[in-house]
Amino acid sequence: MSSEPPGHPPDGQSPTAAISNAIVRLLAESTGRGPTQARTTIDRDLVVVLLANALTKGERYLANNGRTQQVLDMRRAYQDAMTDECSVAVEQITGRKVVAFMSANHVDPDLAAEIFVLEPAKEA
Repeated sequence: MSSEPPGHPPDGQSPTAAISNAIVRLLAESTGRGPTQARTTIDRDLVVVLLANALTKGERYLANNGRTQQVLDMRRAYQDAMTDECSVAVEQITGRKVVAFMSANHVDPDLAAEIFVLEPAKEA
């Protein structure tokens, strides 16, 4: 995890780049391969990370041979197991608490969305 104080992305990155990089890294560590594209959007209390080309070679093989549901179930299991790590990464980068985390996956095209809802920002 980053040693930066909460709300400060590592290495001077923008918050969106830091979140994209963190989620890609966590997926690569858990599945053996991370997505080749990631784009993060932050809008008020919503953070969405759209990932492309995330399936492993084995998952693609299964999907191409009629096992799409098993691939989606396995992806869901990975994301459920990663909930805490992903939420902590987003909290460290944004300096705000994640109150909800949701994931969605699609096989063809190979896309995934990681959705974080942040605690509302305190009024200044």
